[in-house]
Amino acid sequence: MEHLLASLAAWKPFRAIVLGDFILDELVYGDAERLSPDAPVPVLLVRKRDLRPGGAANVCMDLAALRGHVIALGVTGADATGEKLRNALAKEGVDARGLIEDPARPTTLKQNLIGLAQSRHPQKMFRVDEESREPVAASVEKKLLEVFERELPAADVVIIEDYAKGVCSERLCQAVIDRAKRAGKPVFVDPARLAHAESLKYRGATTITPNRSEAEQATGLRTHKDNDQAHNAALAGKLLRDLELECVVLTLDRHGALLLGHDGVAHSIPTQAREVYDVSGAGDMFLAGLAAARANRCSWEDSVRVANTAAGLEVEVFGVQPIPFEQVRDSILRQAGAQQAGKLRSLDSLLAEVADQKRRKKSVVFTNGCFDVLHSGHVTLLEQAAALGDYLVVGLNSDESVKRLKGPSRPINNESDRARVLGALASVDAVVLFGKDSQGNDTPLDLIAALKPDVLVKGADYTKDRVVGADIVEQHGGRVELVSLVEGKSTTGVIQRMRQ
Repeated sequence: MEHLLASLAAWKPFRAIVLGDFILDELVYGDAERLSPDAPVPVLLVRKRDLRPGGAANVCMDLAALRGHVIALGVTGADATGEKLRNALAKEGVDARGLIEDPARPTTLKQNLIGLAQSRHPQKMFRVDEESREPVAASVEKKLLEVFERELPAADVVIIEDYAKGVCSERLCQAVIDRAKRAGKPVFVDPARLAHAESLKYRGATTITPNRSEAEQATGLRTHKDNDQAHNAALAGKLLRDLELECVVLTLDRHGALLLGHDGVAHSIPTQAREVYDVSGAGDMFLAGLAAARANRCSWEDSVRVANTAAGLEVEVFGVQPIPFEQVRDSILRQAGAQQAGKLRSLDSLLAEVADQKRRKKSVVFTNGCFDVLHSGHVTLLEQAAALGDYLVVGLNSDESVKRLKGPSRPINNESDRARVLGALASVDAVVLFGKDSQGNDTPLDLIAALKPDVLVKGADYTKDRVVGADIVEQHGGRVELVSLVEGKSTTGVIQRMRQ
């Protein structure tokens, strides 16, 4: 998790090419409160209509929400629906110039009729599809490949989103995969539900992300146990070998995902339990999260964690809604915090949390000390420090550091206990340990340089010229605050009195 948090803190925009079947979803909302008098069917009284990009277009939207610059590569009809789809993509910053018009086919349109029970609870009632599943003409494939070759050098990742609507032919898929491999670009495939022979068109891709039923159909294998890892690994292994992939990511709904690479080790990566409202778009969001994380150089396991989180957030909302990177990042940060004991953080974890605070325009406050035997003077200092900003980080001297500073009989309480006590205070948001800095001194100099707090706090017994790290904080626009101390309160005094 530490490496993932560091990757999230350093997350950068990326470029993606999405080839596939582009769809326009029309959501027709209305009240469904009575049956038709001439047939036992509900009557939908239309209240509003929404247009949303679907299929490969939805993957483009998801990638854009994760800070991707996306080139859409597909086919539409020469019709009003195609124009609406282009406009909807352009509105979200997706480059739709790679959508080729084919007058011989309609733009795929899926009209969803959604009833609002009691005018507020949406429930899909029916769907009407307008589409062609015929393979696109060779001349159209040639145009798609020309655009792909032009955009490939600048791309970080290539995605094939196949809904079996005629665009992702074996010839085109193999041409795209071959050119991407020669250019050193990874290819991610969300496969259509195909038999084994048909799925060979994805041969040589980097990875494939089927769900279990899609994997069963593609391999001809059947599993019979709910989330049995041996059976899931057998499915993934056959796909890995038959399609000559780098790895397989098998999506398993509430059970997360299974990752299998050439080392033969099946990694089961769980997902967070969530309240499922609508599973629409979860597979697209998973694929987008996986590709975006790999574009940001996350490991395969961490990339699956990002994908799991993104897909999990998707099922909590009604309909297909791209999940922004910030929401995915914050969810992972919350998961990481829940896994850690109290408020003690590693430096990587803390850097991710501090970066998140700063992105949200929150001010970060830093103070430090040994805090060996906590007393009211400490509590007062920390309360004053917390009042100077939004997020208080306490740098805590390690046991070896305290021993060097205070003598062989100290600390009285070890670093774990001291961190736990500090973490119990409402004023403290995070605790991090430090020892010798890069100059060999027991100061938090390196810690301050890494965190770059907005406010650096010490007691009024210091002068600003004696505060370690003051120049670093002020150089990046922060300030140093000296707060008043409680007279007569010190750890040394408490220990002396106890010994007497």
